[in-house]
Amino acid sequence: MTNFLHRHDLPDDLDLGASVAIDTETMGLSLVRDRLCVVQISSGDGHAHLVQIDQSGTPCPNLTALVLDESVEKLFHFGRFDIAQMIRLCGDIKGPLFCTKIASKLIRTYTDRHGLAELCRELLGVELSKQQQSSDWGRDTLSQQQIDYAASDVLYLHQLRTELVTRLEREDRLAMAEDCFRFLKQRAIMDISGFEDVDIFHH
Repeated sequence: MTNFLHRHDLPDDLDLGASVAIDTETMGLSLVRDRLCVVQISSGDGHAHLVQIDQSGTPCPNLTALVLDESVEKLFHFGRFDIAQMIRLCGDIKGPLFCTKIASKLIRTYTDRHGLAELCRELLGVELSKQQQSSDWGRDTLSQQQIDYAASDVLYLHQLRTELVTRLEREDRLAMAEDCFRFLKQRAIMDISGFEDVDIFHH
């Protein structure tokens, strides 16, 4: 298991296959105020690639090409936020989407704990440390602890997807989940457009 740190873009010759897990680290949780600092990606092979995003807006052509590739499935945990970040960085996002948090809420109805650490603990028997969750991701040099934390957010999403799909199929809720995933991009666009705190379905 190796974590690779890249400046401003993915390497030219990197092939991550047909399904990638994506997560982001930002200066905070406001789409308006807080800038994107790191994008982490894994193909599910036990390795993670972290891209530090240049504050000056240096283009990321290889990362953008991956995000816009319609043939590549993108896996997220709380995809609503990360998809919005990818749209702001790359202009759009294409291809099938899957969110482990939405899948968990649809199938793990016996609990209200749907965080990544809880999912990894219950479904995979893996303990994740969240100590670096609140730290300065905008610094020029990331600590090893930050790198390891960021990598852990994508290393297990493929395994979680497999476990969650099995349960969704068992309870006949996979089609419902897929409909939710298809709406995720529009939900992220609505957040970017100022509807973040508005429930348009509320009476």
